[in-house]
Amino acid sequence: MQGRVSNGDGFRMSVSSAISSSSQGSGPDDCESLGDVYVWGEIWCDSSDITPNSICTKTDVLLPKSLESNVVLDVHQISCGVSHAALVTRQGEVFTWGEEFGGRLGLGTDTNASKPRFVELMTSYNVEFVTCGEYHTCAVSVSGDLFTWGDGTRYTGLLGHGTDVSHWIPKRVTGVLEGIQVISVATGTWHSAFITSHGKLFTFGDGSFGVLGHGDRENILYPREVETLSSLRTIKVACGVWHTAAIIDMTGHVPSNVLSRKLFTWGDGDKYRLGHGDKDTKLVPTCVSYVIEFNFNQVACGHSITVGLTTAGRIFTVGSTSYGQLGAPHSDGKLPCMIHDKLSNELVEDVACGSYHIVVLTSRSEVFTWGKGENGRLGLGDTEDRKTPTFVEALKDRHVKSISCGSNFTASVCIHKWVSGADQSVCSGCRQAFGFTRQRHNCYNCGLVHCHACSSKKILRAALAPAPGKPHRVCDSCYTKSKSVETGSVSTIIRKQTVARHPTDTSRDRVESRHSKYLFLPILENIKYMKFKPAKSLRRSDHSLSQLKEIPFPAPSNAMHEALASIVSSQPSASGPITPRSRKSSSSHGSTQVFSKSAIDSLKQTNDFLNQELSNLQTQVKTLNQNCEIRYKERQNHENKARQAALSAAKESYICINALEIVKSIAEKVKNISEKISLETNGNLKVVQVQVDTFLNNYDQKSGSFRDSNDPRSPSTYDPQSPSTSDPQSPSTNLKPIVEQFEPGVYVTVIPLQDGTKLFKHVKFSKRRFAAQQAEDWWKDNQERVLKKYAQSFTETSSSLN
Repeated sequence: MQGRVSNGDGFRMSVSSAISSSSQGSGPDDCESLGDVYVWGEIWCDSSDITPNSICTKTDVLLPKSLESNVVLDVHQISCGVSHAALVTRQGEVFTWGEEFGGRLGLGTDTNASKPRFVELMTSYNVEFVTCGEYHTCAVSVSGDLFTWGDGTRYTGLLGHGTDVSHWIPKRVTGVLEGIQVISVATGTWHSAFITSHGKLFTFGDGSFGVLGHGDRENILYPREVETLSSLRTIKVACGVWHTAAIIDMTGHVPSNVLSRKLFTWGDGDKYRLGHGDKDTKLVPTCVSYVIEFNFNQVACGHSITVGLTTAGRIFTVGSTSYGQLGAPHSDGKLPCMIHDKLSNELVEDVACGSYHIVVLTSRSEVFTWGKGENGRLGLGDTEDRKTPTFVEALKDRHVKSISCGSNFTASVCIHKWVSGADQSVCSGCRQAFGFTRQRHNCYNCGLVHCHACSSKKILRAALAPAPGKPHRVCDSCYTKSKSVETGSVSTIIRKQTVARHPTDTSRDRVESRHSKYLFLPILENIKYMKFKPAKSLRRSDHSLSQLKEIPFPAPSNAMHEALASIVSSQPSASGPITPRSRKSSSSHGSTQVFSKSAIDSLKQTNDFLNQELSNLQTQVKTLNQNCEIRYKERQNHENKARQAALSAAKESYICINALEIVKSIAEKVKNISEKISLETNGNLKVVQVQVDTFLNNYDQKSGSFRDSNDPRSPSTYDPQSPSTSDPQSPSTNLKPIVEQFEPGVYVTVIPLQDGTKLFKHVKFSKRRFAAQQAEDWWKDNQERVLKKYAQSFTETSSSLN
């Protein structure tokens, strides 16, 4: 095995046992090493390996295991979603598997797939990159076209086609993308983002929390450029559930001696996932200032975390601390922290992030994982959580090329391990030793080494051939098997040649379209493949079929698929099948079935009803958002008023305390003066003293306010009958009021003091002598005379009739 090459070097290696010039493409020098897929975590499997119609179920795989497949897959790139996955072969073909929901597998059926299945509608396009969201899938061709498919009925603008229609087969995104070449795409749960060849960033989908970066929370049905980054170049982008992160090239906007690739984040700031040190929502891309001095090369987003990889091979994490997914047990997750521990001496080349776990790949092809361990997604043989990076021992002998994380499972692409040099010393056919005259040649069908005599023949469509359209050297045994298969009239697969890669991308330097290397199992050798035309021919087929494609299906339905199969089978054979189900029906030449108008009307009515429900829900959500903003503003106003009231109360309390101190000082001076003056004046001073004491007793020093005389919990001290008047210094303590006759029919109630002074309380009139009007007239005329005779208290003088 040769040493591993960095992902950024722009080419992939090929491993060869010896150089050979005796035949075209003999030996692995002329082809790259196969890419094997290893998966672990919660993966899909057949309930039975014997029955052909086995049920797809889930199982927990605690250690990495090879991906089961009916064909040999030369994997170039793989992407994992929440409940499905997709891969691209080195020949530009797309395979998907997992749980089918809303058409996200792109197979045109509503059945789950436990093993990778070929997406036939992408055959005419040489695919370079694929990525999986939770409800949809996106792919980018070599020519820069963007394709999306999946559930578009429940999530606004998820597919970028401007409609709420689900697409069960891939469809190219047009409109604003005409003439624009896409080089990479990222998918979240409810939104997507992609980068063009000029470094422009486009987003579309659900705009909640400002996750699209357009400065608002509006949903976007078509891809729209992020205007705040229009003058900058976007290098990488990653989508989480409710936030987005990107690496932006700041060259030309910063001094030449400052690092230029900066980390930007926006969207929901809950759990501090944006790395800005707060939980505020960012509606536009915002630079993470805490790591401004670092230059970033890769970024990944989980459910509530963000992971950045610097060009120096260092990992930064920020966000939720649950399950130890930050990889730094002492970090609170509020600001980005660099992971040390076992990665201190490692050069990290790639990083992937699941919902709650992280996987990294080092320059030594070593894989480290940490975070949530449920379902065995860490590949460590158990389901325990890990708070620090842990080496995956099961992959230590594998040459790992790339990694990918799903929500609760993980996958890696490893370079196929060829036969070691010790086992290549003799020919696999004649068993004679190799030497100077007997050179080694690899069979392009079984991969074993043979001498020239045992591998002198060539065949088309060899399993390991880089170009199936050309003859390649095989051993005598494989040649014999191939000829026996040809006698069975196995049909060939006609595929359209596609354009070469964009000149700016040199990672795959090829002009000719290459096809998958099918190595069928013995029970599948005699399967016949039907020819079909490119997707462009399908779009020019019967108009009724194109209309049928645009009808949204609210849920998977066997009846719907049977109807679709019938209408497709009625088309001419040149148009070819659209789905595997239609291929079965095309084999039988029975009577042509007609897709009933009532079925179409029913589907349209269902679509209209669901669209109306979706519109109502969107209106309700918009109304709730507006109400929340109004309530938030009202709460802020009330809080401001409360703070102002508290300040006013504090000022008033300060004034009352000062006044109380003044009254106490006056009371002390009155007491001193009363001891020095005459007895006649002393009575009046005592009255003043009583009033001052009453005032002080009525003031609540704890609350800083006066007691309410009507409050039963604090009765007024002016009433001698009040039980609260218990101050031994008060002159009116324990004294009862008495009634005196002021003149016939007039009775005065007074309170006698210990010094003989009588305090006037109120006056009463006899009903026999005074009527109500007479009593009032008498009181007006004699009020001064009564008050001169008796000392006044703080109680209001009153009169009443007995």
